[in-house]
Amino acid sequence: MSHQSRREFLEQSLFSATAAAFAGSAFSSVPLSADAAQSTSPNERLRVAVLGVRSRGQSHLSAFMDRKDTEVVAIVDPDEAVGQKQGVEKVMKKTGKKPAFYKDPRKVMDDKSIDIVTIATPNHWHSLATIWAVQHGKDVYCEKPVSHNVSEGRRAVQAARKHKRIVQTGTQCRSMQGTIDAIEFVKDKLGEVNLAYGLCYKRRKQIGPRGKYDVPASVDYKTWLGPAPEAPLTRPRFHYDWHWQWAYGNGDLGNQGIHQMDIARWGLGVEGLGEGVVSYGGRLGYVDAGETANTQVNIHDYGKKRLVFEVRGLETRPYKGANVGVIFVGSKGYVVLTSYTRGAAFSPDGKLITKFDGGKEREHYANFVNAVRSRKIEDLHADIEQGHLSSALCHLGNVSYRLGSEATLEAAGDRLSGDKEAAETFERFTSHLKDNKLDATKTRIRFGVKLAVDGKKEVFTGTMSEKANQMLTREYRKGFEVPTESNV
Repeated sequence: MSHQSRREFLEQSLFSATAAAFAGSAFSSVPLSADAAQSTSPNERLRVAVLGVRSRGQSHLSAFMDRKDTEVVAIVDPDEAVGQKQGVEKVMKKTGKKPAFYKDPRKVMDDKSIDIVTIATPNHWHSLATIWAVQHGKDVYCEKPVSHNVSEGRRAVQAARKHKRIVQTGTQCRSMQGTIDAIEFVKDKLGEVNLAYGLCYKRRKQIGPRGKYDVPASVDYKTWLGPAPEAPLTRPRFHYDWHWQWAYGNGDLGNQGIHQMDIARWGLGVEGLGEGVVSYGGRLGYVDAGETANTQVNIHDYGKKRLVFEVRGLETRPYKGANVGVIFVGSKGYVVLTSYTRGAAFSPDGKLITKFDGGKEREHYANFVNAVRSRKIEDLHADIEQGHLSSALCHLGNVSYRLGSEATLEAAGDRLSGDKEAAETFERFTSHLKDNKLDATKTRIRFGVKLAVDGKKEVFTGTMSEKANQMLTREYRKGFEVPTESNV
């Protein structure tokens, strides 16, 4: 069977096992299986290109090499040393076949033999790589957050729909049975649920002094920069620490926190971007090359419902047993998720009602491949639009924060007084700073602008909206522009 015939076969066929397992609901109670609907025929094997193999890309490699119906045929990484050692050599050792290697992702887009592109690049590449891939007829598995800003995330959704591509977001909790069961409990048995807390309590140490550093010789820096402005390297460690610089990352909101933001939004049952947001915090406890907040609170209003998100990068105590997790507060009790797969429900007085557990990351990849074969967007557990909405909430909070001004803790507290949840969260925020020996009389934080949001149009309205709306996108480097809506 020729590649073109195989591709047409895959796009026109419905695999009965997949259809039966997922019909009617993106969150079926049927147990997931990494072996579901797999074919051993080499003529039906999906060919995969992995973009970025240093960190999350390792999971992508393992997932698609371990399946019988997929094969990794191309590695893309602007760091040739990483791409060769952690990509090409790993695939050869596992499969006995040498994949193609490229530094530039554009090299794989024109290759018609590639069916799937997976994206584990730095955040600033996510949307553009997704758009390029779907424009060239590829299905996509894109890591979280799916965007570096709100506008480009929406462009990625529009591109996926226009070109009829399957695009999964790497928020794997959506495929974890323990999390699925917990969300069902929240919606069916927790009563009226109007409040969710997302927690990213994850220790982050300083990344070294800001300066001018040499880019590793193995890195094609202009390709690595892609859509970002051309600028010198100002952090000591090239890889990973880009998360804490605005040109490339989104802080821990868009790094770890996006997982918990997504679960919180999912459990609250809210769509769109809400009605308003305010954020406060700072990069506290040290001075380094990082720019994003290491201690931050976002408050997202959805009318009657509210999502409060907390980032703590300094030493911290858990809240209701959770460090990296989600808490739903309902009229009949509360649910605490303490990991990607585990959590528990409690009565209002704190008595255990039930526990939730189960799930493996490979099930999220399996769900994606099943949807690629069925060609049904509704089969996806984490479609690109869900990824966009949760990513956008992180971006909105960062816009509020970046537009803010310096404030004392006392002044910040005064601004939040009269709002029960906001005041209670701020009290825990200040206690956390005290635990880390930060003087309450000397510490200054950035208190963000309270911004009104038109959640359906995905724009800010009212006070400061002109400046805020400018931050919904960015200026792109020539040759790496994210297309407009009409050109996706």
